[in-house]
Amino acid sequence: MVACADAWRDSGEILASPMGMVPSIGARLAKRTFSPDLVLTDGEAMTVRLDGEAEGWLPYRQHLTLVTGGKRHVMMGASQIDRHGNQNISCIGDWDRPARQLLGVRGAPVNTLNNPVSYWVPKHSARVFVEKVDMISGVGYDSAAAAGPSATRYHRIPRVVSNLGVFDFETPDRSMRLVSVHPGVTVDEVRAATGFDLVLPDGGEVPFTREPTPDELRLIREVIDPKGLREREVRPV
Repeated sequence: MVACADAWRDSGEILASPMGMVPSIGARLAKRTFSPDLVLTDGEAMTVRLDGEAEGWLPYRQHLTLVTGGKRHVMMGASQIDRHGNQNISCIGDWDRPARQLLGVRGAPVNTLNNPVSYWVPKHSARVFVEKVDMISGVGYDSAAAAGPSATRYHRIPRVVSNLGVFDFETPDRSMRLVSVHPGVTVDEVRAATGFDLVLPDGGEVPFTREPTPDELRLIREVIDPKGLREREVRPV
């Protein structure tokens, strides 16, 4: 959750759009600590205060203005994600006869081309982190570059967070890089659960993801998620 929260660190006054329980806790934690100007929503049509009470109306036209101007940072899930950040939430298998139908592309293409998008993957495996996605829903760096300047203007994937570690694309060819492993996880475990070769930091030393501060732990456990709903996504060790 703190790894997700750090995706919004020092973001200023932008709209946070987390999808899923852990990213939602992360966004609320960020606003309560190091990103106080972050704007939270109820996921539908209202901006909300820290206590969840409605603060203002967010009409669809205003929401679209934020999206197309890069003033929103989304954290989505991914059924598949590849080395350049292409994401799939549509189908598994060949398009003509997919083995599994998923959500569909939804707003993923527009999200990824018009505002920063990060990803949260609760179960890191080689079935999710694949060499090439079966269908592109969220646009990765290579696909955006191929489409030209209109696609790259606001395109950015700040980070990917999984239950094993944190990743970014700060490499010359925008390939996924392992930034940190969570405490108790090894680099070899992450590599074994990934379907492509990960780039390592310069020098090859991979640090541990920072642990939550005592105050962050208190906020998560007592204020933001006192019912422990986070454990539905990631079971406690």
